[in-house]
Amino acid sequence: MIDIGLSKIAIIGVVALIVIGPEKLPKVARMAGTLYGRAQRYLNQVKSEVSREIEMEELKNLQKEVQDAAHSVKQSVEKSIHGVENSISGNLAEVENAWRGDASADDGQHDPHEAMLRATNDDLARKAREFRRKKLVRNSAIPGWYKQRHGGKLHVQSAAARVARFRPRANSSSFYS
Repeated sequence: MIDIGLSKIAIIGVVALIVIGPEKLPKVARMAGTLYGRAQRYLNQVKSEVSREIEMEELKNLQKEVQDAAHSVKQSVEKSIHGVENSISGNLAEVENAWRGDASADDGQHDPHEAMLRATNDDLARKAREFRRKKLVRNSAIPGWYKQRHGGKLHVQSAAARVARFRPRANSSSFYS
């Protein structure tokens, strides 16, 4: 603002004392002080309003950027969903055709997955027997006496049963003593 030193204020005070007079000088000084305070408050109000307007404009720009980014993300997600839906429907049609046995013979191409889809009942029964045999070997590889001696699980127990089994027993006499 204005650079006023102590000597300039003293000169202004002496001139005001001579021009206005000693009787009216306190009233004029009070009025000048209130006008100066009002001017400062008005300037501060204008500054804060301008800064608020600038912040609002920045927020509007930021909101627009975020909305644009969200819109582009939404469009890309919709495109990828549409692509996945098309891919799934195409694969589903291929699987249904292969399951029915009327795979598109007119295209002349052999699909390597087609052989896997044409599993016979003999193949399924053989795989089931192998699974049962492997499960039996896996479960009976360790003898029961070894499991019992070394703390292995002998049978499956639910979580509630384990909690009840290992919950400390409270003495009824210890509560009332």
